Amino acid sequence: MEGGQSTLIVSPSGQSLLVDTGWDDFNGRDADRIVAAAKLAGVKQIDYLLITHYHQDHVGGVPQLAARIPIRNFVDHGASVESGGKPDKLFHAYEAVRARGNHILAKPGDKIPIRGIDVTILTAAGDAITKPLPGAGAPNPLCATATLKDTDPSENARSVGILIQYGNFRMIDLGDLTWNKEHDLICPDNRVGAVDVYLSTHHGLAQSGSPVLVHALHPRVAIMNNGATKGGEPAAWQVIHSSPGLEDFWQLHYAETGGDANNTPDQFIANRTEHGNWIKVSAESSGEFKVTNSRNGNIRTYPRAQP
Repeated sequence: MEGGQSTLIVSPSGQSLLVDTGWDDFNGRDADRIVAAAKLAGVKQIDYLLITHYHQDHVGGVPQLAARIPIRNFVDHGASVESGGKPDKLFHAYEAVRARGNHILAKPGDKIPIRGIDVTILTAAGDAITKPLPGAGAPNPLCATATLKDTDPSENARSVGILIQYGNFRMIDLGDLTWNKEHDLICPDNRVGAVDVYLSTHHGLAQSGSPVLVHALHPRVAIMNNGATKGGEPAAWQVIHSSPGLEDFWQLHYAETGGDANNTPDQFIANRTEHGNWIKVSAESSGEFKVTNSRNGNIRTYPRAQP
């Protein structure tokens, strides 16, 4: 989404969960890309649309998408905390589309009822789960030396974050959750546990993706949803790159600000100079999964993590 966010998840039951819709305008570019991905996946409707927060690159494409494919359920954190001309227009455009479907208010600890997979809401409206997930809850030693940033009053800090589980496979998406709220989720104890796939928080901007979070999640694979000129900042990239146990690092775009020293090798980048290529994760309930780069056909298979 050229530095925006949109991730389509399809369960074994055939139900779909779309996380965010990318930008508005651009002649429906992002909505068309989502519909194309849905067609490839055999999806004829969006069963659940999860809006992480009300910024243009995440919620802007809702009206254009709704004109192209049915959307049944809308999941969000409630009212926007940002106001004024542009924020009000953005939220009201989304609200008008949401009124045509079923609205689900996201609350930490709740589930999104998609058959065949387990989707847990970790964060919403500035709050986080208070009890550890099954198998999690160990003290996070990184918290002792963690530093905080200035309080973020924006919609980013209110992002709806989720953990997707399919058998032994675990993937996390925290939207644009910012530094201090990541700390609240993962300190003093790691209430989430380890994950197989980490979708980078906030496009790889240094306002998010703190070491105390990323390194505690111990991802085997990271996917950065950056644009060519948005996200992929060297400091954030290095945090992920240095995460203990990381096997591979995939990116949606080559980050121009990073240079070769702060970009992953070519075979793991979906868009070098072109646009519109995707990265696909295919998971088995055993915990085995594979990642595909649509630009060059690179496929990597990852066996089930050892206990």
